[in-house]
Formats: sequence, structure tokens, C-alpha cells
Amino acid sequence: MRLRTDDDIYRARLVYLGPPGYTLPIQLPYAQYGVFVLVVLLFVLIRFMVTGHVDFFPAYEIALAIVATSLIFRYVDPDRPARMVVRTALTDWRHTREPSSEQRDARLLATRIRIRPELTGDLA
Repeated sequence: MRLRTDDDIYRARLVYLGPPGYTLPIQLPYAQYGVFVLVVLLFVLIRFMVTGHVDFFPAYEIALAIVATSLIFRYVDPDRPARMVVRTALTDWRHTREPSSEQRDARLLATRIRIRPELTGDLA
């Protein structure tokens, strides 16, 4: 259970609204711009390593970066910054266990259940 704090600093969001007189249709915190640029560069680098060339306008990389940034910032709050979300995701991804080859089925055995004859009489 999370308790709401009384500190107004947690509710304040540093948001870039756009140039004066021309506000953007969306409100994004400054941190999302930085993460978005880093994720676009990461996807461009991955595509360059796979294909060997870079497009003039990396549309697929930008689309993937938008999705990745929104997934990252779904879990970001004042107590959990973006770098901790990414670190946790990478740690969980690297250290997951492989499923074991043997599967155990749950077995219920009735070896200790005894029915006494005096209780099996007529209950009505």
C-alpha cells in the first residue's frame, strides 16, 4: 500500500510545454526526452550492427523508441527513477532461471485418512 506524501515537490513535474506561444499537443517530462534520445540511438546502433547501414530518417527506430520509452515510464515515479527501472529489467532478464526439464505434478495421497465406523451412521 502506498501512502500519499504531503510534499508538493513529488507532485511537481518538470514539463517542457514547447516554445512560447506554440505549445506542444503532449506534455512530457524532461527525463522522457533524454531517455527517448538514448533509446533511439540504441536502436539505430542495433540496426546498423544487423544490416550494416543507417537510414536517413530512422522511422522504425523512432517508433520502437516511443513504445520502449512509454513502457519504461509506466513504472517510473518519484521513488523509482528511470535508471532503476532499466537496471531492474536488465537484471531480471539476465538472471532468470531456465525451466527445469523435470516437471513435478502435485500428488495428493489419502494414506492417513481413516473413516471410523461409528460416524458413518444415519445423520438425518
